[in-house]
Amino acid sequence: MSIATDLTRMWLTRSVKPFTFRNEYDQVLPYEDCQGLGLYVHIPFCRQICRFCPYCKEPYSRELCERYLDALLREIHLVGGQSPGKKEATSLYFGGGTPALAADRLKEVIDALKEHFTITQGIGVELHPDNVTAPVLQTLREAGVTKLSIGIQSFQPKYQHILGRAPVDRRRLAAALAQVPFETVSMDFIFALPGQTFQDLRADVDAAFQCGANHVAIYPFIDFSFTSSEIPAMGKREKRALLDDITRCCLSKGYTRNSIWTFSRKQASYSSMTRDNFLGFGCSAATLLRDQFKVNTFSVNEYCRRVDGGALPTALTLRFTPRQRMVYYLFWTAYSTRVDSGVFERFFGVPLQKMYGFELWLARRLGLVTERDGVYEMTLKGAFYYHYYESFYTLSYIDRMWGLLRHEAFPEGMEL
Repeated sequence: MSIATDLTRMWLTRSVKPFTFRNEYDQVLPYEDCQGLGLYVHIPFCRQICRFCPYCKEPYSRELCERYLDALLREIHLVGGQSPGKKEATSLYFGGGTPALAADRLKEVIDALKEHFTITQGIGVELHPDNVTAPVLQTLREAGVTKLSIGIQSFQPKYQHILGRAPVDRRRLAAALAQVPFETVSMDFIFALPGQTFQDLRADVDAAFQCGANHVAIYPFIDFSFTSSEIPAMGKREKRALLDDITRCCLSKGYTRNSIWTFSRKQASYSSMTRDNFLGFGCSAATLLRDQFKVNTFSVNEYCRRVDGGALPTALTLRFTPRQRMVYYLFWTAYSTRVDSGVFERFFGVPLQKMYGFELWLARRLGLVTERDGVYEMTLKGAFYYHYYESFYTLSYIDRMWGLLRHEAFPEGMEL
């Protein structure tokens, strides 16, 4: 796996130089001139730790959660206070973990961010199905939340059992969402589970829209090395057929494809990933700026200790070469299934064709993309192979980094 990603990295960056992460941090983050800036906040606490989940998480403790939120507010002011006036931010997303466990303090966090940023495109929060109750939803809406992402994973009992999840009461879910409406209600599902069929996945998608969703995300199951999951992987041919079939089904129903794995109706949107630049707050949160990428420590205790001492909790920092930044930009922009060459040129000051003309020509010849007026859009074939390569990237890069950070709060560094 690493050979494929290494060769791709060397080809696209035109260099054998790896992505080098160092144990260093800047006390001042140069985000003032960043356009299209997104905000992300990580709340790592969960009442139950799911075996398949790779994200930074911690068993819930009220005392530790309160200490963490106090540190989170300090980090927000440490970063936000560096810039005079307010900086425009496109959006704010809370992920986890289970952010609803801190629902009574999310308004405090949002208000702290609003002291430094003007949020123009809404505020989203991830929810566990158990948290979808009218009182919790009302608390979130009063805090300013406009978008929800509910981690259903599957409505099917056989897959709930495989994933170690409790059954979801669809009537209760639908009633709560009807009582307290939001601009976007997204529901997340996992595909490529053992024996999963198109009928299984279609039933989940149909149930989501019936329960009040206007957006669904269908993420592939990825077996991270540091999770305790024992779920076997689905074969490549089956996985492609499943992704193609559910894509055709959603498009035939008039849903819009927003990204590789997301579909919506009525122009609903939910994505914390496809931003040109973003600031991350909290444990494990990443920050992407013009020429650098940073990731915070995964340790709650070390996070609190570092921030309480008046320093940023950065664990690793990558300083991009220009080509490395282009590759990162293209990889995550392609997640939306399209790349606009004009936007690329405005961001980097150089034509996309000049930098990657051969690769774009080859992608068109292979039937992976089409091009119209400078916009490159993935075909069904291209979307599948993007997904297929993304799983290699995840295991070669994200799995290794997160695996290291789960064991070392502030590692010496690493090369990818």
